[in-house]
Amino acid sequence: MKRLIGKTISHYQILEILGSGAMSTVFKAMDTKLDRFAALKFLSSQLSIDENEKDRLIQEAKTTSALEHPNICTIYDIDELGEGQVFIAMAYYEGETLEDRVERGPMSIQESLNILTQIASGLSKAHEKGIIHRDLKPANIILTIDEVVKILDFGIAKLIYQKSKTRSGMIMGTPGYMAPEQAKAEDVGPYTDLWSLGIILYEMISGELPFKGDNDIALIYSIVNEIPAPISQYVENIPANIDYALQKALQKNPAERYQTVSEFLGDLGDQSGKKEFNTVRLAPVQTDTIQSIAVLPFNDMSPDKDQEYFCDGLAEETISTLSRVEGLRVVSRMSSFQFKGKDLELRQIGQQLNVRTVLEGNVRKAGNKIRISVQLINTADGFLLWSEQYEREIKDIFRIQDEISLSIVKALKIKLIGETEKNIFKNYTENVEAYSDYLKGRYHWNKRTAEALKKSIEYFDQAIEEDPQYAPAFAGLADAYIILGLYGASPPQFVMPKAKAAASKALEIDRDLAEAHISLGCIKSVYDWDWRGAEEAFRAGIELNPNYAIAHHWYAINYLTPHGRFDDAIKEINRALDLDPISLVINTTVGLVHYFARQFDSAIDVFRKTLEVEPNFAMAHFFLGQTYTQKKMFNEALAKFEEANRLFGGSTNMKATYGTAAALAGKKDKAAEILDSLLETSREKYVSSYDIAAIYAGLGSRDKAFEWLEKAIDEHSYLLIYLNVDPILDGLRDAKRFKDIKKKMSW
Repeated sequence: MKRLIGKTISHYQILEILGSGAMSTVFKAMDTKLDRFAALKFLSSQLSIDENEKDRLIQEAKTTSALEHPNICTIYDIDELGEGQVFIAMAYYEGETLEDRVERGPMSIQESLNILTQIASGLSKAHEKGIIHRDLKPANIILTIDEVVKILDFGIAKLIYQKSKTRSGMIMGTPGYMAPEQAKAEDVGPYTDLWSLGIILYEMISGELPFKGDNDIALIYSIVNEIPAPISQYVENIPANIDYALQKALQKNPAERYQTVSEFLGDLGDQSGKKEFNTVRLAPVQTDTIQSIAVLPFNDMSPDKDQEYFCDGLAEETISTLSRVEGLRVVSRMSSFQFKGKDLELRQIGQQLNVRTVLEGNVRKAGNKIRISVQLINTADGFLLWSEQYEREIKDIFRIQDEISLSIVKALKIKLIGETEKNIFKNYTENVEAYSDYLKGRYHWNKRTAEALKKSIEYFDQAIEEDPQYAPAFAGLADAYIILGLYGASPPQFVMPKAKAAASKALEIDRDLAEAHISLGCIKSVYDWDWRGAEEAFRAGIELNPNYAIAHHWYAINYLTPHGRFDDAIKEINRALDLDPISLVINTTVGLVHYFARQFDSAIDVFRKTLEVEPNFAMAHFFLGQTYTQKKMFNEALAKFEEANRLFGGSTNMKATYGTAAALAGKKDKAAEILDSLLETSREKYVSSYDIAAIYAGLGSRDKAFEWLEKAIDEHSYLLIYLNVDPILDGLRDAKRFKDIKKKMSW
């Protein structure tokens, strides 16, 4: 085959050999017509085919080329080089094969699952079209320099395999990755590719193949007859659901194996009682029926650069509107705004957020005039799908917003049925001043500091004064008071009744405002202890807007987790992650659910991974310290609490938890010192009685712990909702006083 280098075949100039095997040789070539690189794959002369088989191979290549999936290698052409020898022209990608990557050693679970998800996405598309790969292996998978997975050789293996059945004693394929039915020359199906996918996942994580042999015959015997060692033999602390999914993927009988890609990924992410909770999320496999979008924060092009709140608010309102469109997955504000001020390619953003499209825009506001330029871009290829520029008076802002959202929906070819359009494109006010103050309120609310939250309340109040029927402003006011209470910045008795009144007023104005239902659900859970009413409110909000990430987040951590419904909590928090995939808060909450479920190793895994993304995220340090405490890793725990306190800047809850850990570690003098400090602080500002009770519990002072828990009941301390699941209180659960406290909370 080396003789071909330097020659021009058809309109391809052969440059060099990229790889060679028993069945084929791949060359890098220059397409002289289109001036682009290509990869030419020549089948071995031993596998030359007759005209009928060639016609079938051409048809298979056409079918594969028509898949047009970002994780499937594009086929340009198929042709013949004399004497029946066939070659296929494919796209050329800079990068390395998965085989090369695996040879460097085992990969992390997260990296392995990210790659597996992309492979699965391509397989799912092919299987929908009735195409089975039949030779899925690391050598047939390219990892591009942009970290995109490309599957090679769709359609080629089928004909090779069919040909092999006519040759006595000859089995075609790659023994280490072939399924038992292939080794026995039996019928194949999607389950065959899923066997190979299981082998690949096993090898990526462990660095080992599950089936081994000194030669091909011994290896095939192992595949057909032997049970592979569980991956936990090679990898410590492997999540049980991954172990389970691999065992099922490698069942000998195809009927007992996974039949579809979604089943495989479903078990990898399943949280049923028979398996541990999943500690690593998988991005969902996208299908043609699911559109997805991220709205990036708009750029302030105003002369004075003083319209950041307006630009952020306009993008956030667009997110809110689009989230009500059925059939459209909209990434939440928290994740899409992570890219604010960062110079990243849209393809990278699309990959990180797992979206097909991105909306970006510029805003120029001067006096009563506003100019908004927006463009919708396909993240896979960077192509512009739609763009528009609006130059109007500021009073037309509401009409502009509706036009932008409706144009996006039309560009994505999503049909709105019946009253849907009316319900989605709803203007809650015509008062531009009220709207502007509302945007300022949300701008400060999103900062989540005590000072910013109080500032947001001022703006929400101003918006309500300007338009007393502005329902979202009431919902924003409720959320500001709620966060002040949850963060311990204000006494619950002071802020939660105000939050409830604001949320109730919002619903009085508009019963279909999802945000207000979620706010009310949170209040009924954490303050009223109205458990039935809380769940009804959460479910109502989620039904009205399934794309509202905060709804799934708060339902998971403020209702399902306190009730010990950990399976449901994991499903809801994973749904929140689908909508807000790079939110540090939500990722940390996944670990917190594990913590309350007493899955401490899983919790540690999640918190550590969060800190890999952002080493200075105080909450992950804090909760990791809590988990270390339960593992009796006291030195590590205290170090994490010190780091969290340094980063966060003086949270009384963090100080109290440090005190509890110090007490359990036998450092009772340190615990007493922290306790005295908090009691002194409580004379000047709010300190949760629950926190004081926790320190006394750590010190073994049960009577004092119950005394302060009673005070926590009187003040409706937020953390009381975790009474049934908080490990810190385990030493008190056998007492009658503990049962009495539960009754007061209607448990």
